[in-house]
Amino acid sequence: MLADVLQYAETNRNRFTEELFDLLRIPSISTLSEHKPDIERAAEWISRNMVNAGLNDVQIMQTQGNPVVYGEWMQAREAVPTVLVYGHYDVQPVDPVDLWDTPPFKPSIRDGKIYARGASDDKGQMFLHIKALEAYLSTQETLPVNVKMIVEGEEEIGS
Repeated sequence: MLADVLQYAETNRNRFTEELFDLLRIPSISTLSEHKPDIERAAEWISRNMVNAGLNDVQIMQTQGNPVVYGEWMQAREAVPTVLVYGHYDVQPVDPVDLWDTPPFKPSIRDGKIYARGASDDKGQMFLHIKALEAYLSTQETLPVNVKMIVEGEEEIGS
């Protein structure tokens, strides 16, 4: 079972990397109002990827601030716990830009590590959860638990 999930992830490694890079290219800086369209674009990107991963009831919930993306998979075959996965898609500003070795929204790989604004906080980690669910649902058709996922766009401004 786990071997199938890991094989799926390995088989799709290049696609997953390109998809992550697509997300990292979105300058979803929540503290700068001129990036409001980028915030919306990031929320839509996450929503599409949740659907593609197999989550149900995926929706973008508008708020007084930035949208929250919600998705769930509540089809476990027996009474099992529900796991809540939290993440955020907004990022910190990039100033001073001249201190970056590469442009902050142009992902690069150096020494086996991905460099871009949001690669680790928190787009990369949140993306990992979506792709783990995709790999599991694509190979097992079910999950051992129910899952609810909430991804917000205001963590960096004190949501």
